[in-house]
Amino acid sequence: MKNYDTLSEAINDLQANDYPYDFNLKPECLECPSLKIEIRPEDFKVDKTFRFEGMSSTDDNSVLYAISSKDGIKGLLVDAYGVYSENISEKMRKKLR
Repeated sequence: MKNYDTLSEAINDLQANDYPYDFNLKPECLECPSLKIEIRPEDFKVDKTFRFEGMSSTDDNSVLYAISSKDGIKGLLVDAYGVYSENISEKMRKKLR
């Protein structure tokens, strides 16, 4: 697995090489606004996870998930504070652990 120094470097590289879509985290699913679809936890897997810590504060943490759906849709989800800070279902929390 490739290592990245910054979140933006990882996003740029992964979008250019396999993960072109952006996902948004919703309580029960992932949303892909550009395709106007929602993907339930049972319909996707997390291929790679990258963690980034802020230089000035531990509150400045981000997690980048490279995700693929059963339908072959690949995209990225950025969670600025970690999955435990979001109001999401237990299924989503387990999937993104």
